Amino acid sequence: MDFNMKKLASDAGIFFTRAVQFTEEKLGQAERTELDAHFENLLARADSTKNWTEKILRQTEVLLQPNPSARVEEFLYEKLDRKVPSRVTNGELLAQYMAEAASELGPSTPYGKTLIKVAEAEKRLGAAERDFIHTASINFLTPLRNFLEGDWKTITKERRLLQNRRLDLDACKARLKKAKAAEAKATCEGDTVPDFQETRPRNYILSASASALWNDEVDKSEQELRVAQTEFDRQAEVTRLLLEGISSTHVNHLRCLHEFVESQTTYYAQCYRHMLDLQKQLGSSQGAIFPGTFVGTTEPASPPLSSTSPTTTAATMPMEPSVAGLAPPGEAALCLEEVAPPASGTRKARVLYDYEAADSSELALLADELITVYSLPGMDPDWLIGERGNKKGKVPVTYLELLS
Repeated sequence: MDFNMKKLASDAGIFFTRAVQFTEEKLGQAERTELDAHFENLLARADSTKNWTEKILRQTEVLLQPNPSARVEEFLYEKLDRKVPSRVTNGELLAQYMAEAASELGPSTPYGKTLIKVAEAEKRLGAAERDFIHTASINFLTPLRNFLEGDWKTITKERRLLQNRRLDLDACKARLKKAKAAEAKATCEGDTVPDFQETRPRNYILSASASALWNDEVDKSEQELRVAQTEFDRQAEVTRLLLEGISSTHVNHLRCLHEFVESQTTYYAQCYRHMLDLQKQLGSSQGAIFPGTFVGTTEPASPPLSSTSPTTTAATMPMEPSVAGLAPPGEAALCLEEVAPPASGTRKARVLYDYEAADSSELALLADELITVYSLPGMDPDWLIGERGNKKGKVPVTYLELLS
């Protein structure tokens, strides 16, 4: 108990000394040890990294989960070390509502059939979104949180300890300065008494005693200063090494950022494929009813029926969106066998994803294969002519990486 009380009193004394030193520094009444410029740059870089990491983390959480209540719930589950309950995505919920609506309104009606098709597509979109959120959370959010809750807390702890060591060092410097000033004053007072007097005045005895005491105080202050300087230098080196580790943190975050972009690219590519499939389904079944309303369809609305128009039948026929763009509006579609590649303008392209041809005018693709592509006058800019050996057909640009 006595030992604890002594330690408590010692800690209280140290805290009081640091508080006094800190207050005097703020008031300009005490000098402080300044860190070198390189160390200050490391501190500023670390603070900037921490601030931007927090902002990027929060905004990424908003991107992955726009609902603030759901984010708070997930945060509480993580703090309680409990598994976050599986949550239905908005796309899956919309798919459920559409399927139920189709069941009640009539699955055999045109509206009901379309609702079922859209519901299936929305369900696939919801599943893709769930995979993207899971992958982004593991590969991007988790490393950012680990830095803020692990490495940054360690850096903050060591910086706080360095601040205390600096305050102790400056307090020792201040005590040594005062002790030397008092010693000099006591020595000067003693030297004013003549040496030839056999009986020295009482004030000389007191001054000599005070000089000796202050001399001991100077020795003690110098010893404390050496110890404080050693501890400060050691702590400064430890903190410096941690701050220099921020460069490794940047490298790790760069790798995580690449993985995040890759997962987001995969997610959007899946969404595009799902919506393209849905578009083709709706276009094949509804193109005659709503011509020109789907992406990729460039034909104008069907002209009014006329017994004198030889193109009435062709204008009212359903048309695949993928066929559009091969020829300008109003002209007959070109025959692929008759299409010759231009003398210049052909390029090589690497296929990013597998693609299944919707009809004979398109070319099926396999991921990572190389094909030759070129464009023809009047083509839809979203499509190119692709060639692989003796096979030729239209290919979507979004499935390709054009090579220089």
